[in-house]
Amino acid sequence: MEINVGQYRGHSSPAHTRSNLETVPVGGETEDHPHERLLIIDSRALDRECLANALVHHDIGMEISALGSIGEWRTQSYLHSTPAAILLNLGGRKATDPSVTAEISALTAEFKSVPVVILADTDDVKQVVKALEVGAHGYIPTSVGVEVCIEAINLAIAGGIFVPASSLLAMRHLVDSSSQDVQPLAGMFTLRQAEVVQALRRGKANKIIAYELKLRESTVKVHIRNIMKKLKATNRTEVAYKLNDLFQGEA
Repeated sequence: MEINVGQYRGHSSPAHTRSNLETVPVGGETEDHPHERLLIIDSRALDRECLANALVHHDIGMEISALGSIGEWRTQSYLHSTPAAILLNLGGRKATDPSVTAEISALTAEFKSVPVVILADTDDVKQVVKALEVGAHGYIPTSVGVEVCIEAINLAIAGGIFVPASSLLAMRHLVDSSSQDVQPLAGMFTLRQAEVVQALRRGKANKIIAYELKLRESTVKVHIRNIMKKLKATNRTEVAYKLNDLFQGEA
């Protein structure tokens, strides 16, 4: 029997085995957890039902409603209490895709007081950052186990944000790489000049540099003149050319 909308809950057995799954009609609350419900959103029926079964089997401790879309939740919301958390399963979709970004944004905007956690097949740092930027309270890659998934959901409910360790390491690598770009310039330029140098390398105009570094435009011009003197350049084009040579040498 296909279950499009369902509640899932587990019951402990006398033999101290894992919970046995019982599918019950939508509506009503368990006696043990009258205010706790996890809402799973996944357009793939088999995936969302398997996930709901797995979470109950591992004693997540709350009722679960698994639906194909938030639209289905709206039509049934009069039967439900406000969920404690929402788990949006993207599967192979990417958070950086405009349609997916819009979906996450709309969900977090509608459920402002409810943490929205993303479940996805990739742990790419760009996807994680984008999901968090548009309001997600956690990002779980499907490479982790069910126990970690449950801990991530509970963390979001408690007010925290779960990010996979692999993505944190990738972020650290990006930060370290950025630091390495500036560090070789420390012997030639001041820290502020090094920041202006990085902006010049990216072709940014003086106004943009001033805005991003919170400086006066006249101060930026002074820094550029000093940079030109140190590089023995006569114009911005020559500065850019010599900087490219400098960084190629460092590489």
